[in-house]
Amino acid sequence: MFDQRCPPPSVTICLTKTNPQQPSCALQNTPPQQRPPPPPLPPPPPPPPPPPPPSQPTGTTITPLHMPQEIHIPLSEYVALTSQRSNPPSSWSFTHGLLLGQLSVILVIAFFIRFFIFGPSPSESAPSTRRLPSRITKKRSSLLRNPPPATISTILSKTYYNVTSHQPESLDWFNVLIAQTLAQFRYDAVRDDALLNSLRSVLNGGKKPDFLSEMVISEVALGEEFPIFSNCRISPSEEDPTKLQARMDVDLNDVLTLGIETKLLLNWPRPLVAVLPVALAVSILRFSGTLQIAFIPSPEGSNNATTLAFSFLDDYRLEISVRSLLGSRSRLQDVPKIAQLVESKLHQWIDERCVEPKFQQIVLPSLWPRKKTTREQSKAGEEGEILELAPDGVRRRRGTFSAGLDVR
Repeated sequence: MFDQRCPPPSVTICLTKTNPQQPSCALQNTPPQQRPPPPPLPPPPPPPPPPPPPSQPTGTTITPLHMPQEIHIPLSEYVALTSQRSNPPSSWSFTHGLLLGQLSVILVIAFFIRFFIFGPSPSESAPSTRRLPSRITKKRSSLLRNPPPATISTILSKTYYNVTSHQPESLDWFNVLIAQTLAQFRYDAVRDDALLNSLRSVLNGGKKPDFLSEMVISEVALGEEFPIFSNCRISPSEEDPTKLQARMDVDLNDVLTLGIETKLLLNWPRPLVAVLPVALAVSILRFSGTLQIAFIPSPEGSNNATTLAFSFLDDYRLEISVRSLLGSRSRLQDVPKIAQLVESKLHQWIDERCVEPKFQQIVLPSLWPRKKTTREQSKAGEEGEILELAPDGVRRRRGTFSAGLDVR
């Protein structure tokens, strides 16, 4: 018989870790400890011995209904059940969060570029059209006569020049003439705007792309030094042995600078969405190489003039300095990629025009003395030569006054 004062039945969960014979029981809403035994009762009469209980499997216990029932579950399953109830599954995954973060970074970068790098879009774009200077055509004089034919051996023998034994020349006299010519050119460029007008016409010509606004010249420096020519030698031409050519070394250490300012126009998805101010200055610091000069006479019976052809050998040396400035409010200064691009374009421009086998031709004027080219040096108190500035910026000779007569 059982005691009638036992508590009502309740559910007890016993958690077992490794040994099912030693459960750790916890009563619901009570701390895990044993109940105190009831007070002793008077001893009942000894009952008959109960029959032996049948064998039960390990880990299970049969208790009466009025005794606490024990349920044995593993610890991992209990932790899983309690975590699912306390933390419901989230609808956001790791991929969604990653995409949202990347989108936020892209929006911040686009906002910075639009409002800090690009400048405000202009209200209207009015590309300026400038009038290109008209080409000057020269008339061929009818007094010129074809010179008698002369071979290379005849020219060398009459000038007492031996190709094999003659020493290279220093060309000091030639350097003085070139220095005087460049000094006069620089002086004329400062007095009038002929050079600036020519540069503006070239930069803002018809070949300018649509994504560039008007180019404004911000800086021009023609230098202060002069090129030095030396080590000149005469030899037969490699392409045509019947012609002579002159090779000389040229070296220029100076600062020749051209600075421009323009704007890059962003025309997508609609015209003039944004503009990017750009300032660029290119300076040539040194140029050295071997200059090759040869005369190309006009064929017999033709009206073509004699030309002077010159080119440089492919071992020339060019040192440049590039300064750049990009942006409106926040500016990027001296971008290396822009310097590399400008340097490669400048080398390409030289190679395609005057590096062997390419060459440049200069038409030589007629050296026969004529009356209309005769001038007289002005004396004290008399006006000299009158130079008139044409509308295209080129100075042209108008005439001279000598003793009150206008010589045209």
